[in-house]
Amino acid sequence: MPPGLIMLIGGARSGKSALAVRWAAALGREQVTFLATARAEDDEMRQRIAAHRAQRPAEWLTLETPRHVGRALARVPHRVAILDCLTLLVSNALLEEGKAAVEAEIRELLDAWRAWRGTLLVVTNEVGQGIVPVNPLARRYQDALGWANQQVRAASTAAYYLVAGGVVPLQAPPAQP
Repeated sequence: MPPGLIMLIGGARSGKSALAVRWAAALGREQVTFLATARAEDDEMRQRIAAHRAQRPAEWLTLETPRHVGRALARVPHRVAILDCLTLLVSNALLEEGKAAVEAEIRELLDAWRAWRGTLLVVTNEVGQGIVPVNPLARRYQDALGWANQQVRAASTAAYYLVAGGVVPLQAPPAQP
């Protein structure tokens, strides 16, 4: 398979991470790097992280990288990697340094992927299908993640929307209706 950027987007618990693990295992077998952006700051998150770890082969390399994923990707020794997830990367950057940091993270990630030339599966949540939040921080987050998702989708070689374990291929919009 030629190198690619594969985006898996959908709601929480739609099957994105499980599909990313299955596809990465098929592409890279034991030679896969997992780029983890979650921070284990409470018991519930520690349990979620443990459940995700249990889903993937123990032989895979895991890089804990809540920020600067592009720098981490540049060090990945394998030709297949999973970024799980863009959603938390955006949250981490936004909360620490604001919108400019989110934009820098996404530029750095995409530049690193182009230089790396492996297959990167990016897991992310779709948060734009609900109502506009009343909380200013939540609105900034929704805007930042929506922007980041559009940037990654535009750069991707394939993108899939997941819902209830089902997969819908996404296509780039036509230039004209």
